[in-house]
Amino acid sequence: MKTSIYAAAAFTFAVAGPLFAEGHIATGDAEAGETKFNRQCIACHVVADADGNVLAGRNARTGPNLYGIAGRELAAVDGFRYGDGIIALGAAGAVWTEADFVSYVQDPTGWLREALDDSRARSKMAYRVRTEEDALNMYAFLATLGAAEE
Repeated sequence: MKTSIYAAAAFTFAVAGPLFAEGHIATGDAEAGETKFNRQCIACHVVADADGNVLAGRNARTGPNLYGIAGRELAAVDGFRYGDGIIALGAAGAVWTEADFVSYVQDPTGWLREALDDSRARSKMAYRVRTEEDALNMYAFLATLGAAEE
């Protein structure tokens, strides 16, 4: 019997989630990630804390607030209109790991299709980060700006 991709994803994310709290996952260069984030991501994303203080980016609203993304459940920003695929993964308990973030930002639709085992899944994010190194660095930068609430 074929194992459900949702069950496998939920297990992977549940096991990996606690590692974020301990700070063991972000392996990139946060300083280089800040530079790349400010060049590539600020047109669509902001990083603002719970008090509304903007830590990075502009008050962009095309993409969700990325504050606390490390270890945060997928599709968890209240009021943001996510696509169906990412909502389904979040509902299954999936959280952002470094590996998933890196894969997602390099090929958002491809990552969703693989994670959901659904060739028709589509991401609303059209932009792609060109290199794995840039994606790792961006994740490391974002991880320094706040942890997911527990």
